[in-house]
Amino acid sequence: MIPNQRGIGMTSQRTRDRLIARLKEQGIQSLDVLSVIKDLPRHLFVDEALASRSYEDTALPIGHGQTISQPFIVARMTEILLEGLPKKKVLEVGTGSGYQTAVLSRLVDRIFSVERISPLQNQARERFYQLKLNNIKLKHSDGSWGWPQHAPYDGIIVTCAPEQVPEELLRQLAPGGRLVIPVGGVSQSLRVIDRNGNTFEETELDAVSFVPLLSGQI
Repeated sequence: MIPNQRGIGMTSQRTRDRLIARLKEQGIQSLDVLSVIKDLPRHLFVDEALASRSYEDTALPIGHGQTISQPFIVARMTEILLEGLPKKKVLEVGTGSGYQTAVLSRLVDRIFSVERISPLQNQARERFYQLKLNNIKLKHSDGSWGWPQHAPYDGIIVTCAPEQVPEELLRQLAPGGRLVIPVGGVSQSLRVIDRNGNTFEETELDAVSFVPLLSGQI
């Protein structure tokens, strides 16, 4: 438990335990992922007015037309990303509240996260500082460009949905690496793309609903 982050009432450890039990019932198996989600204070990643709902298994608004993903989706995407080979260096497209970033920071050596909305990135940076998460690097940029300066990445996770998988992200994936990304418009699905040499193997998984990946910076 992070000092001074225990919380009371709806942010208590008992409430978090109920969330973990629900995630297990929904099929999340990684003990490492469950442990991080249990200990990470999700209520710090939402507005204070929504803190009482922060351990519900639901997405919540964070402003600027964006949301913090429901814990099940965070756990599911993290579990899929980290399955198999170790992922030492990970790129995240869409920092948002910083919650998914923080979860990954406990499970990988280094994470590079790109966000197009400057106020959200600034809030996330403050949360990382408060939680003493020192292995995260942030960039204010169009997410579809990735972050080529630090490529290749062992894993790439995208928390907003493009109509098609950006070619630039595929180029930044290391051989043996894995990309986890929601794809589609009105109808979206979670895709897993594994790079084997110069070939890419794509698997379609669950139906999902994410905010769209938009171009430009704010």
